[in-house]
Formats: sequence, structure tokens, C-alpha cells
Amino acid sequence: MMVDSMDAARIIAYFKGKSILITGSTGFLGKILVEKILRVQPDVNKIYLLVRGIDAPSAKQRVQQEVIGTELFGLLREKHGKGFQQFVDDKVVALAGDIIHENLGLESPVLDKLAKEMDVIVNIAATTNFYERYDVSLDVNVMGVKHLCHFAKQCDNLKMLMHVSTAYVSSDREGLILEKPIKPGESLREGLYLDVDAEVRLVRNVKKELKLNAGNDANKMERKAMKELGLQRARHFGWSNTYVYTKAMGEMLLGQLRGDMPVVIMRPSIITSVRADPVPGWMQGTRTIDTIIIGYAKQNLSCFLADLDLVMDVIPGDMVVNAMMAAMVAHSGERGGGVPPAVYHVTSSLRNPATYHVLHDSGWRHFTEHPRVGKNGEVIPTTDMYFFSTIARFHLYTVLTYKLPLEILRLVNLLLCGVFSRLYNDLDRKYKFVMHLVDVYGPFAFFKGCFDDMNLERLRLMMAMKSPEDQIFNFDPKTIDWNDYFYKIHIPGVLKYLCK
Repeated sequence: MMVDSMDAARIIAYFKGKSILITGSTGFLGKILVEKILRVQPDVNKIYLLVRGIDAPSAKQRVQQEVIGTELFGLLREKHGKGFQQFVDDKVVALAGDIIHENLGLESPVLDKLAKEMDVIVNIAATTNFYERYDVSLDVNVMGVKHLCHFAKQCDNLKMLMHVSTAYVSSDREGLILEKPIKPGESLREGLYLDVDAEVRLVRNVKKELKLNAGNDANKMERKAMKELGLQRARHFGWSNTYVYTKAMGEMLLGQLRGDMPVVIMRPSIITSVRADPVPGWMQGTRTIDTIIIGYAKQNLSCFLADLDLVMDVIPGDMVVNAMMAAMVAHSGERGGGVPPAVYHVTSSLRNPATYHVLHDSGWRHFTEHPRVGKNGEVIPTTDMYFFSTIARFHLYTVLTYKLPLEILRLVNLLLCGVFSRLYNDLDRKYKFVMHLVDVYGPFAFFKGCFDDMNLERLRLMMAMKSPEDQIFNFDPKTIDWNDYFYKIHIPGVLKYLCK
């Protein structure tokens, strides 16, 4: 049964003595979660991090370099001083494995030991590429969930299996999108049944066929075929790209396999830089919206595909982690028994919407007040970029500006017996690549849905925000001043961590 009230003290106490397995810890959200648990509850028993590596020492080295060694852990490093490394060695255990394998790629003795002591499992591992190979996406986003579920069922003391998905499993629906689980076989196209096993078999058969007919470029052919198959299958069932489609399948499989395990599904929207702690502005990996900021910074982007009046649903990474930790405590030990898993939209579009105008205006203000300086010491003048509010307008612009000159070049090339062949082929390839990006990312740029977060609001209302300590678990988007956040925190963060 869900707890009725919470505060920071209760959340902190919950993690005392717990053994936690986290996948995806080398990613943005994973790092924030690991750091937060270690900082607020130094008496956590162990945090096991499943990372790819050929053996235990290589896994440990990866964790040290890619997780513990980052600036994000500066506050924790400062807190423990000379004893920091010893503290980390005592608490953090790197496991060389991968969720794409059965038994997570771990040896039986290791697996048995983990199963005996595990209290909490958090699955953050994912491939987030919109145009990923279908086989790779299925392995990580779908079969990874299956393998983790099988392991979770062996854990006698398991109190929580948390799965991090994405709010965009709804694809590009319009209107209010509810926090409800995805049913087995559910498709976004009426009359179609999505069979996960059939999709896995399809990939296997296509790969077999490709191998039989492969020529010299077998790997290149397979890569291209798998990417195209992913997009084709996603759109067949109503999703806009391979990422959100396979994340939806992962949720579906989790619902089927959970049994009576305590399961919570977190669906954040676009996760942006850390807002409050431990390092405001810290981030990793470029989001689509950051292209605008980087374009302003480098002055190499004259136009962008976005309707400035549309809402971009964004939420800072530390708030997502705060919501995750609160939800773990709220649902700990809650058995399924035929009840659907709890689903939380960690989003902002309903409670505190921010339009692309906010990002544009904050960017313009920042770069006019703090202009970039070139290598020669000269100030780079900030010029505004043009925004296309529809894909049709963007297509018209590219046809007139690029496609027509390209066709003229093709005709001249024919007349001059192929003198410009290399130039034409290079420009034609780049043009087709841009058009492909628009095709894949276009629906995302013009998303018109609004994520209902009633479940998360109930969780927020349970939180007592009476002391300064309680604020360290704030996940209320209504407390964010978006203009202030983008101008003072997020944009400087993009410039510091992504614009090197």
C-alpha cells in the first residue's frame, strides 16, 4: 500500500542499509541518481552499477572515469575530503555485464549473491537514438527489460523495480495524455496488434536473409536495413521513431512479466541540465532543444524547425531523480496482485508550460549580453535565426535554396561529362541527410500533446515541504521560473559542458 506522507528524512532513511542495482549509470540521469544517493545517505549498503566491460577491472575503470570522476561528484568529493576514494570503494561496486544478455551477462555465483541481497533495482539503460538499428533497440529497450525482470524475480527481498521510460511513448498524440500503462499488444493504430515476440522473430529472419544475399558491403547493408526496418515498423504501428516505439514495447513487456513484483514506471519528458544540486547547469549529451543554443553560440545555424508558440515539455535532471527517489519510497514493497504498475509523468507541460519562445528569448538575451569571442579575439556578432513553424514551409525553403541549385549542378555536370560528379554527389548526400533528419525529428519538433501528471501531483502533495532539508527533494515544476532557469543555468551549462 502506498504511504500517506513523506518528507526528506523519510526518503533519506529509506536508503539506509539498502543494496541497489542501477543500469545506465554512465548516462546523464544515472550519474545524478548515483551521486544523490551517496550524498544524502552515506550509510547505503552498496550501489551496484552494471556497465559494459570485458572484465571487473575494466568495468571499475569505466565507472571511475565516466561516473565518479565527473564534476558532478565535486560536492561529494569535497564532503569526504581525503577519504572520498575509500568511501566510493566501500559503497560502489562495478559489475561487468549488459542487460542485452540473459542473466545480465553475469556469472552464476555473482548473480546468486546479488539476488540474495538486492533491495532495489533501477533500470535507466536505454538507447535513445531516434533512428537506431532495430535489432539494437530491441536488444536494449525491450529484451533488456525482459532479462532484468527475470533477475528481479530471483531477488527474494526485492522491494522495488523502477523502470525509466519516456513520456513520448505516447508518440505524437494531441490533447491530454494520461498516466496509464501500455496494455499487451496495444498499438497506436486501430486494429493492429503489436506482438513483441513476432518483432524479435522478424529481425532474426531479416538478418538471416541479408546474410544470404550479402555482397562486399555486408555490414553496411545490414546497418542500413536494420535502421530502415526500425523506422518502418514504428510507423506501421503508429509511433514516429524507433526509440519511442521500442520504449513502449519495453513497458508492455514489463507489464506482462512483472507478476506481483513492486513496479513503478517513470516517464520523464525532455530532461535538461541540473537546476539546483549538486552542480547547477551540469549536463551530458545534446538534446534537440540545445541545437538552438549551440547554433547561437557558434553562429553556424541560420534556421531551425520549431513553432515558437508550441510548448516544449522540459524538466531538469535533478527534479527527475528527486521524483524517482520519492516514488521508490512511496511504493516500496507494494505487490502487484493484478493491479497495473504505477506510472508517473515527470513533466511540466500541464503545471508550468514553457514555450520555445522562452528558450529563444533567453538565448537571444544571453548572447547579446554575453557575446561569444572568436579565436582571434574578435566579438562574434549575434544574428537571429529564422524559425519554420511548419514542415511544409521548411520543405519549400530547402527546395528553393538548395534543391533547385542542386538540380542545376546535376544538369551542368551531365553537360560537362561528370566534371562536378564528386561535388554533386557530396551535396546531394548532405541534402538527403537533412531531409531524413526532418522526417525523423519533425513530429517531435511539432509535438502538441500535454502530459497529465495527476499521479505525480498526488505524490507531490504527500511531500512535506516544511524545512530547507525537504527542498532537496523538490520535483514541483511550478517552482521553476523558466526564463531565469534558461538564462542563468541551462544556457551557461550548455556552453560549458557541450560547447567545448
